[in-house]
Amino acid sequence: MVKIIAKKTLGIQNVYDIGVAQDHNFVIKQGFVASNCFNKSHSTAYGYVTYQTAYLKANYPIEYMAALLTANSGDTDKVQRYISACVTMSIPIEPPNVNRSGIHFTPTDGKIVFGLSAVRGLGQGAISSILEARSEGGEFKSLGDFCDRIDLRAVTRKTIESLIYCGTFDTILQNRQQLIHDLELTFNWAHSRAKDRASGQGNLFDLLGGGFGSNDTSKKNSFDTAPKAKPVPDFPPQEKLHKEKELLGFYVSDHPLKSIRQSARILSPVNLSQISEQKEDAAICTVVMLNNVIKRITQKGDPMAILQIEDLTTQSEAVVFPKIYERISPLLQVDARLIIWAKIKRRDDQNQIIVDDVEPVEQVQMIMVELTPEQATVIEEQDRLRNVLVKQAGGSEKGKTPVIGVVQSGGTRQLVRFGRQFWVQDSINAITALQNADFKARLQPLTN
Repeated sequence: MVKIIAKKTLGIQNVYDIGVAQDHNFVIKQGFVASNCFNKSHSTAYGYVTYQTAYLKANYPIEYMAALLTANSGDTDKVQRYISACVTMSIPIEPPNVNRSGIHFTPTDGKIVFGLSAVRGLGQGAISSILEARSEGGEFKSLGDFCDRIDLRAVTRKTIESLIYCGTFDTILQNRQQLIHDLELTFNWAHSRAKDRASGQGNLFDLLGGGFGSNDTSKKNSFDTAPKAKPVPDFPPQEKLHKEKELLGFYVSDHPLKSIRQSARILSPVNLSQISEQKEDAAICTVVMLNNVIKRITQKGDPMAILQIEDLTTQSEAVVFPKIYERISPLLQVDARLIIWAKIKRRDDQNQIIVDDVEPVEQVQMIMVELTPEQATVIEEQDRLRNVLVKQAGGSEKGKTPVIGVVQSGGTRQLVRFGRQFWVQDSINAITALQNADFKARLQPLTN
């Protein structure tokens, strides 16, 4: 219940349900008002929808999440959050696929496949042409088969490039750079064939390949005669992911942070989707991808920056004020994986991330302290370990090297993250000090 009227100054006023005069007065004693002013029919409707939603999610999780993603496909933040939920629910998400995708997110064989409408720049005409050709002739067998069967007036060469870059042909050929190199030759070949068909003529390739106007199935398919470029290696993984992000708005086939998901979780138990739940002035440490750096100039003429960042759960922004920006600006490279130390500040009723420091993930190392059950539970041993770490930390949370306790007991292994106040400044000196105090300690890269 919330008190909304100051009784002594304004007196008690009646509060009615919307559109219902002289009925459903929700004011009760001492000027308090009931927090949920819903009549029974309204509450029943909400309860019924809630029950249906819970039932569908529990019993048809793949179909439910596909429908949820489709319904929110225009909201990038929500889609990314729901994709993260799918990963948590062990529901695989596949990139768009010329042989499996429909228009929207589609549940297929225990997976959710991105819809073709997710590809930026792919219009309704192009999608209709692809789906119609697939419906009439079955799955596409190659890039040549695809180009030969679709309407090249609706699906341009630029459109096919986008389809290749975002992985729609991966089940046909995983080497995306080879497909890009083949495309110019294949597209021209298919365009020439389309012109011949439009004029009612065959061509030499048709006659040799048994394609146009031939019913001899013992001959090679016509698309087998499509010209191809010389073999080339595939794009580097990072470049492939960059193109996916550019065309889909998300990383789908993989994510640069997935390989360090477990170790990153030890250092940053709070992900970006939970920032709104943090208290003001809370200190956080999080591992993110840097998507963009927007430079700003303050009224005093000092440079600062707004960082557009993301993790496996959502996208967000972080503010870098001038003094910090001057120190860390060389590290702010787009597409870099960073560990960010920050404070939470409240502004306009929303939490804001204020950056204190950053470091590339590849340079982050952790000190792993192997502890016996006795060392982890006996107060005297805990005090000895605490004293060593406090001396190496330097105070005021200046340490940048995280310290992780590894407690071995029988066949179990438990990791314990020490608070930021115990992170150390000089990892080599800290290792030496811990070993001199009879604690087993070693350095381990975050990316390992």
